[in-house]
Amino acid sequence: MSSGRPEPPQADGYLTLGQIAGAHGIRGGVKVNSFTDPPEALVDTPEWSLVRADGQRIEVEVLEASSHRGQLRVALSSVEDRNAAEALAGWWVQVQRSQLPQLAEREHYRDDLLDFEVRNIEGAELGRLSHFVDLPTGAVMVVRGRSEHWIPAAPPHLRRVEREARRLTVDWPETL
Repeated sequence: MSSGRPEPPQADGYLTLGQIAGAHGIRGGVKVNSFTDPPEALVDTPEWSLVRADGQRIEVEVLEASSHRGQLRVALSSVEDRNAAEALAGWWVQVQRSQLPQLAEREHYRDDLLDFEVRNIEGAELGRLSHFVDLPTGAVMVVRGRSEHWIPAAPPHLRRVEREARRLTVDWPETL
């Protein structure tokens, strides 16, 4: 079973850290689902590259931002009215890797984990990490192999990340 959702286009030197959910207000504001923890950390990098599923890319600057009910409300340069904001719904927010802070131990950017082999704690290979989907209950990893698994991307389900081996260990059954 496929998620049916488009995956963000990958570009060298960029990480996907959010997605525009839609317009906010009449002056061109957008609602953004942030993939950072905490969500407000996304606006610490004021220069964003917005990317559509077909690869079209525009560069914008964050002019103003606030948090509201789990989403960010953001004013962006060159987005001046509701029509322009609505046209950005579904676009991915990418940031140049060079603009991001160093991560602490046991922290990872989602894009860095894509295509990792995923095995359960019994050692069964479940497949490869295709992408993440944000649900109201939290992010899930979409793992594609002989079947598709949607696995919560946090403890207790995500047990170990082995960057050198490009492998994730999860507490998840091989079949449901």
